[in-house]
Amino acid sequence: MGPFPKQPLFCLKWPWDTQQNPNSPNLCTFDGPWIFKSLQNLGSVAFNLVTSVSKSTYPSLSSDKPSQFDAGINQSQSLKSRKLTLTPEEQAEAEQRAFASALATGKEATVIEFYSPKCRLCNSLVDFVSEVEGRNLDWVSIVMADAENEKWLPELLHYDIKYVPCFVLLDQTGRALAKTGVPSSRLHVIAGLSHLLKMKRPLKTNR
Repeated sequence: MGPFPKQPLFCLKWPWDTQQNPNSPNLCTFDGPWIFKSLQNLGSVAFNLVTSVSKSTYPSLSSDKPSQFDAGINQSQSLKSRKLTLTPEEQAEAEQRAFASALATGKEATVIEFYSPKCRLCNSLVDFVSEVEGRNLDWVSIVMADAENEKWLPELLHYDIKYVPCFVLLDQTGRALAKTGVPSSRLHVIAGLSHLLKMKRPLKTNR
């Protein structure tokens, strides 16, 4: 069996492109689509998270995750704590309000990070993403969207989100410009996000 093809850092092809160019190759096709979990699984995960808080050691989130997803255990508490204090409906409403507010600011760009509370790679990026937004707060807003929450289903379909983490770059009008590719490692995702930001970073802030 041959080696896996190298994944692109970010994607410039969208679902609606296939209608206009059905024969064009899609470099962003994911052979093994990320399967959205059922609401029953969400209830099971919430119970496991509550149980994990009472333990002195941090339990493994999934035994079948690659070892590269094990980084950033401390950062993962941020996403999990929000899931413990808010219902799925409240969580989605808070995230969607943040998204609407970000677009209303009129900044040069907005980035949506689609994540899963159970994704170790997503959790390991929490501090990094916060730091990136802090350094570029004058021209970009970064908002989060729980890909397992059904309230985000229209956006998941619109942006063709089949894996997490996935960052989508929007311009001032809310039009999607690009998104990060299928994640193969933490460094791969960081490089993809950096490329997205370079696409819209104002010239005056370039170093």
